[in-house]
Amino acid sequence: MFVAYDQLNDRLGPLATTPPDELGIVLVEAPAKARRRPYHRQKLALVLTNLRHFALEQAARGVAVRHVVADGDYASALAPIARELGPLIAMEPAERELRQDLAPLVANGALELVRHDGWLTTPEEFRAWTGAPPWRMDAFYRGARKARDILIERGQPVGGRWSHDVDNRQPWKGSPVAPIAPRFAPDEITDEVCALIERTMADHPGALDPGALPATAADAAALWRHAQDACLPSFGPYEDAMSTRSGTLFHTQISALVNLHRLLPREVIADALALPDLPLASREGFVRQVLGWREFVRHVHRETDGFRALPGQTPTRDADPSILGADRPLPPAFWGARSNLACLDRVVAQVWATGYSHHITRLMVLSNIAQLLDVSPRALTDWFWVAYTDAYDWVVEPNVLGMGTFAAGDVMTTKPYVAGAAYTARMSDYCKGCAFDPKRTCPLTRMYWAYLARHHDALAETGRMVMPLASLRKRSAAERAADAEVFASVSAALAAGEPLA
Repeated sequence: MFVAYDQLNDRLGPLATTPPDELGIVLVEAPAKARRRPYHRQKLALVLTNLRHFALEQAARGVAVRHVVADGDYASALAPIARELGPLIAMEPAERELRQDLAPLVANGALELVRHDGWLTTPEEFRAWTGAPPWRMDAFYRGARKARDILIERGQPVGGRWSHDVDNRQPWKGSPVAPIAPRFAPDEITDEVCALIERTMADHPGALDPGALPATAADAAALWRHAQDACLPSFGPYEDAMSTRSGTLFHTQISALVNLHRLLPREVIADALALPDLPLASREGFVRQVLGWREFVRHVHRETDGFRALPGQTPTRDADPSILGADRPLPPAFWGARSNLACLDRVVAQVWATGYSHHITRLMVLSNIAQLLDVSPRALTDWFWVAYTDAYDWVVEPNVLGMGTFAAGDVMTTKPYVAGAAYTARMSDYCKGCAFDPKRTCPLTRMYWAYLARHHDALAETGRMVMPLASLRKRSAAERAADAEVFASVSAALAAGEPLA
């Protein structure tokens, strides 16, 4: 059995149902895969050290393990093994890119794909619950909750509402105290992986922090216990908050491990539901992320062939939609050059230090500013893909092309998520240390109006944009000229790698 890097758990599929002494597995390291993009070094270390520890964990329980370091892609690594041992089986990988690598083996019968049962819903259920596109997460989420009987009483949602998101928009003022994630003592395997990355991938960006790597099954369990005890009780109310005092606040930071299936989605949901005193807003908010959004984006990615076959559009070879025509390069500020926008500089610094920031910073700081600058959605997507430890094509392309930039139109969201300075000022303390005043001088507000003006015609048929566009039409000609001037000057400065003044 070939075990891909997103299946590192022996409570999945054939690994769970076959006695260890009757099971043989193949694990593949493909350095060429790591070099396809300038992946964050912490991401590479996370994947490799978990893969190697998983190999040892399986050997310790009596599984025959063949660990291959490939010169080329995954198909070239597995083909000789299939010729030696006969056809292999594998649970279907979530990542389209890996499925493409394996396609020749599947076509010639050397590899049989079976269902990856780490996922909680099926494509048939997705289609039944959402109907024809455009697809909406709330319809999918309700269907999943009902079908799995999660937070349901007598056929109705516990608490009388399907979503408690409206309760989860409080800014954080410093209390309760934000938890600090646990550290992990690197063993010789983790040290070996980090040394390998330092030696062979020193040109990749991002800090490498061995003590922040949950590498073993025990480490994953420890991080999840910490999340249950220290994060989830306050997760709900402060889910959307941002702060200079804590880059993670009450977010669990388990997404990278869940995407590797070191932690199983069904188990983390069950554990969260079993916590006796967890407030409903936190309980439902966590379930919505794991059972709702995570499953939903994976299905959208599959249904659209990775955003290459969008409804009503001619299929394309590359996933590069942009209904608004945004095509500007990503500014150097996203790679660490100073912009003088405290929100952007703070979040970018955190990402390159850790490989992580939570979903509101991704949507309402990074994606928002990129949208206001008319940055190419594909360029932004590729940046997220390399910068975040939890990013794979099935999650990053829907999150950025579908939601973060509205590049694919209303296929999975109802509007662009854009905002001026007021949102950041309300939901964070970033503005307090910024060179710009959010009420008077922050360029994001004028850039917001300039964005609406540039894309007025393209957004006119988007229902949830009616009120913002109506407000735009009330702005005087002088105001609109000033908006356009700020957009031009900010774009030029950031494109040149210069800080704003």
